[in-house]
Amino acid sequence: MTLKQAKELVRSRLSDQRYEHTLNVKKMAVKLAKRYGADEEQAALAALLHDAAKEISKDEMRAIMRAYPEYAEGGEERPTPVWHGICAAILARTEWGVEDEAVLSAIACHTAGKPGMSRLDKILYLADMTSAERDWSGVNKLRRLERNDLDAAMLVALKQTNDFVLSQGKPLDPMSKAAYEDIQAQVEARAGTACGSSD
Repeated sequence: MTLKQAKELVRSRLSDQRYEHTLNVKKMAVKLAKRYGADEEQAALAALLHDAAKEISKDEMRAIMRAYPEYAEGGEERPTPVWHGICAAILARTEWGVEDEAVLSAIACHTAGKPGMSRLDKILYLADMTSAERDWSGVNKLRRLERNDLDAAMLVALKQTNDFVLSQGKPLDPMSKAAYEDIQAQVEARAGTACGSSD
């Protein structure tokens, strides 16, 4: 699937507001890909498709996950806000001709994260949280951080998401917790290595 095809596809599936968000995420993802030496084309494609299933009903999402249990990543058991990413990845794989596993992974985990996130996974996750129209408290701080340190930015972003979900009295996706702990361990290990090397 080309970027042009992806753009046409989401334009036909999304409201004006959601489409504008999608284009903003694409811009931010490409900028971060450039900054961190990731593939800009992959980042653009993942960003264009990340919310492609956002505006279908829960019943439709459930049907998609049931039709492809091997790709559903335990979807039905997980909180409903993560379903649209999983479903977009399934549709991209099964109907829209996307074969790039890195792109499919980034789409599937862009809401909750997961342990062992790739650079592209992190770039899409952050681009979604810091796209131009986002104006939540702390977003500018996160934008500055993501330009300097992808993992430090991910810790702040995941904590922000997890705290928000908990403050609403909603269940936390276990993947979010696992993603946070995984990146925290990597950051601490890196800090330990840096300290060790200066002895």
